[in-house]
Amino acid sequence: MQTVEETIDVAVPVHTAYNQWTQFESFPQFMSGVEAVTQLSDTTNHWVTKIAGVEREFDTEIVDQEPDDRIAWRSTDGKSHAGVVRFTRMDDNHTKVNVHFEWAPETFTEKAGAALKIDEMQVKADLRKFKDFIESRGTETGAWRGEVEDSGPGGQI
Repeated sequence: MQTVEETIDVAVPVHTAYNQWTQFESFPQFMSGVEAVTQLSDTTNHWVTKIAGVEREFDTEIVDQEPDDRIAWRSTDGKSHAGVVRFTRMDDNHTKVNVHFEWAPETFTEKAGAALKIDEMQVKADLRKFKDFIESRGTETGAWRGEVEDSGPGGQI
C-alpha cells in the first residue's frame, strides 16, 4: 500500500472549500488523470481515470462525512484505495485542506511511479489546481451538506 498526504491553504471560507469538494463531477477540472466522475447517489461515485496511459474505472463510497470538517471514502472493491480529506478553518477567509489516501499500485508503471513519488507530486499539483480553481471563482459550483456516519471497521483512515 502507498500512502500520500498533502496539505494546502486556500483563501476561501471553510464552507466554500468543503462545498466545492462535494461537487465530485467537477474534479476533472482540477485533477489530472481524472477523466470523469459520475455521482450515482449521495454516497457513491463512478470514476474514470487515465494515468500514465492506464485507464481505470471504479466506484467509491463515502463512508464518513461531516460538513465543513471531513469526507472519507473507499473503493467499493475494498482494496484499491481509501482516503479522507479534512477541512480546517484558519480564519473567516482561509482554510487548510489536507488530503490523506492509501492506494495499491498494481501495474509495473504504477509501482515505478509510486517508488519515484510521482503520486505525491501529482496530489500536490492537483491541490494547487484546486486552490487556483476555488480562489479564482471565490464561490463553490454547488454543495451537498449531508452527513454520513462512519460505517464501522475500515470506515475511516
